[in-house]
Amino acid sequence: MASEKVPMLPEGHRRISEQVRQLKSVERPAVVEAIEVARAHGDLSENAEYHAAKERQGQIEATIADLEDQLARAMVIDPSTLSGKKILFGATVTLVDEADKTVKYQLVGQAEADAKDGKISYNSPLGRALIGREVGEEVEVSTPSGDHYYEIEKVEFL
Repeated sequence: MASEKVPMLPEGHRRISEQVRQLKSVERPAVVEAIEVARAHGDLSENAEYHAAKERQGQIEATIADLEDQLARAMVIDPSTLSGKKILFGATVTLVDEADKTVKYQLVGQAEADAKDGKISYNSPLGRALIGREVGEEVEVSTPSGDHYYEIEKVEFL
């Protein structure tokens, strides 16, 4: 795995840390118990419960390793400590599209992105188009659904 830093908001770091805690303290012991119960049923070669539990154990361990890697490489950025006119990671940006519809997005890390919640990855097509821009500038974004045009109306660091 790369040692590249992963920008992340404080709440994203807390959420991932909680996921790791949940996996280690609840999921991992539960799957170990399921393996023991399945093992007690005898012949492991034809024991579907055992094989399913072992597969789930592998998934849990892989998820823990991935999340711990993200945490180890995390560069936690609190947007409330930032300021300025240029759009940076963590900025909340208000845009007006070509139909005069206002949309608001916060630029976040990939693991935190949730467009329905107004959080887009700084690495997404729109996120990349916005980084470094200022209020009043127009951006064009090519997406699978076509080209979109936006005017930057407001940049906030909340």
